[in-house]
Amino acid sequence: MNRLERTIDVDVPVRVAYDQWTQFEDFPRFMEGVQRVIQLTDRTLSWAAEIGGQRREWTAEIVDQTPDTRVAWRSTSGERNDGAVLFEPLPGGTTRIVVRMEVEPDGPVETIGTVLGFLDRRIQGDLERFKELIEKRGSPTGAWRGEIHGDQVEVPQR
Repeated sequence: MNRLERTIDVDVPVRVAYDQWTQFEDFPRFMEGVQRVIQLTDRTLSWAAEIGGQRREWTAEIVDQTPDTRVAWRSTSGERNDGAVLFEPLPGGTTRIVVRMEVEPDGPVETIGTVLGFLDRRIQGDLERFKELIEKRGSPTGAWRGEIHGDQVEVPQR
């Protein structure tokens, strides 16, 4: 099991950064290799990506989602891919985003790639592309302000 952590500061308020991050189907716009993300339910995401030259598909479940603070997930099919994204408001209306992941590489190519830091650099590149996207837009493409804690999903009132 490999643990990774990457951080970036973005020049938008925490609500803007968090709201954009909840637009999971937009992930291919800034995540290298991610071909599609389909939100099946409030808690369940279907992923397809190219990793190490091979197409991979998996399902992930959101296990904790607290507005403007945290989104945490775990894979429920495919290779192990668990983690969390944390959002911290900083002075001047900026936001610190921290990505923490636990991954289990599949096979020798992915193991070597992880040891050589390819995944770590990919995550940093994804964060830099997210920063560029949200700072250029200045506002999110959408938002989901509900909360998820384990099996409990609280959908916001309209």
